[in-house]
Amino acid sequence: MTFKFFPAALIAACLVLSGCKDAPDAASGTTTAKAAATPVSMDAIAAEAKGFTVGSTMSTRTVYVFFDAQCPHCAALWNAAKPLKSQARFVWIPVGILNPSSTSQGATLLAAADPVAAMDEHETSLLAKRGGISAAGGIDAQKAVVAKNTELMNRFGFASIPTIVGTHAQTGALVTQEGALRTSALAALLGLKDPGGQPDAPAQ
Repeated sequence: MTFKFFPAALIAACLVLSGCKDAPDAASGTTTAKAAATPVSMDAIAAEAKGFTVGSTMSTRTVYVFFDAQCPHCAALWNAAKPLKSQARFVWIPVGILNPSSTSQGATLLAAADPVAAMDEHETSLLAKRGGISAAGGIDAQKAVVAKNTELMNRFGFASIPTIVGTHAQTGALVTQEGALRTSALAALLGLKDPGGQPDAPAQ
């Protein structure tokens, strides 16, 4: 699967959309079904991908999120998932598909002593159009990890970011989603309890 590189103006324009699901066709705000070259497998992701965990490490419910550090919709999903972290363990898996900063920033997040705090700082900066965190030095090993994560995502045939992979908490069925969701929609996708009384984190 080949991903297109976005002009900065297009990425900025996408910030005003609430439902841009398909990254290669971001301007249309539509999702295009892609035939996966390899069947999506939670076991394969667990064995081959590397990311950082948000939420209870003891939870039996694991949700994988492929994200690009330069993607504003990934930043929106990061915020939308926060109210659900007590119900599931979210594993955020950096990939590099948009531009060179995607890989270097993703690797920097992996190398951080506190990846969650670094991600908060990064996504706040990205949504403020400040470009995100600065790349660290000495992260060649982590860059190789990001490249491997990207290869796995490509192998599954996913064409959009963020991409969510998990199992429905009630049925056990495999669920996937390409594109950001608001908190209530993310809870519904995963079969989790909608955190009532809390407003949806905006899907920017």
